[in-house]
Amino acid sequence: MLGSNARPAVARFWAPVVARLAAAGVTPDMVTITGTVGAVASAVFLIGNGVLWWGAVAVTAFVLLDMLDGALARARGGGSVFGAVLDSVGDRAADAAVFGALVWWYSGGGDNRLIVLLALICLVLGVLTSYIKARAEGVGLSCDVGIVERTERLILVLVGTGFTGLGVPYALHVMLWALLAGSAVTVGQRFHAVRRGAAGAALPIPPGTP
Repeated sequence: MLGSNARPAVARFWAPVVARLAAAGVTPDMVTITGTVGAVASAVFLIGNGVLWWGAVAVTAFVLLDMLDGALARARGGGSVFGAVLDSVGDRAADAAVFGALVWWYSGGGDNRLIVLLALICLVLGVLTSYIKARAEGVGLSCDVGIVERTERLILVLVGTGFTGLGVPYALHVMLWALLAGSAVTVGQRFHAVRRGAAGAALPIPPGTP
């Protein structure tokens, strides 16, 4: 998984920036909110209006802020439960905005129903990928598996979007088909991991349940 393997290198790259932000009193929640709002706005107003290259560039720039909030939290002595939830919600909002913007553009001015279908399926599979992990962790299971996590999803969709904006034919088609296949495999991998980890265990019955 690229997201996990790249983290040490990314942490070293951003270390000087994190130190300056921490010294200036910037909080992780500020970074999370800025990145989320910027990514959503870039997707809606640029990608959603067919400005695909600059939309992909702008979304990428704001998504990179997502790599800072965790490091900044550690630099300030540790993150908060609220911050962790805020970060996860921001990730889902930014992802939905990107795919939603593609659906909006290609169902109108872009006029490509196949891309609309692919983007919708990829959006649903991305939600399932995240939800399976969250639900598994909610019952005490680990679910850190899958060939396509959020980093890979964004790389594929933003590269396809940007190249299409530069006039490369079928770039978005290819990337969305690859994303669809990888996401479907990831959903299967996570279901398998949960099934294996649960080993047939039953959910505990809450006290007082008749």
